[in-house]
Amino acid sequence: MEIPLRDGDGYLEDMNSWTREIGQKMANADGYELDEGKWAQIMKAREFYEEFGTVPPIRKFVKYIGQDQREVFDLWMTGPMKPITKYGDLPKPTGCV
Repeated sequence: MEIPLRDGDGYLEDMNSWTREIGQKMANADGYELDEGKWAQIMKAREFYEEFGTVPPIRKFVKYIGQDQREVFDLWMTGPMKPITKYGDLPKPTGCV
């Protein structure tokens, strides 16, 4: 299975083509490791998006998942919302990421 077309930021051009396997292949192609902790957060972000129709800012997201913001940043070792949305096939986050 090949990775569907991605835009210049690495997001899928067709959001309907996403599967967890494709998200994993995208991360692998980018040299990014996704463990079960990261996948749990990706799936919670997808759940949030389905419920509210928007990508949450990090403060709202950590409250939603019941974790400390520092723990989330430490897990991702970067601003977490960009890889969460990219590999979870959600719209690009706005604001501070």
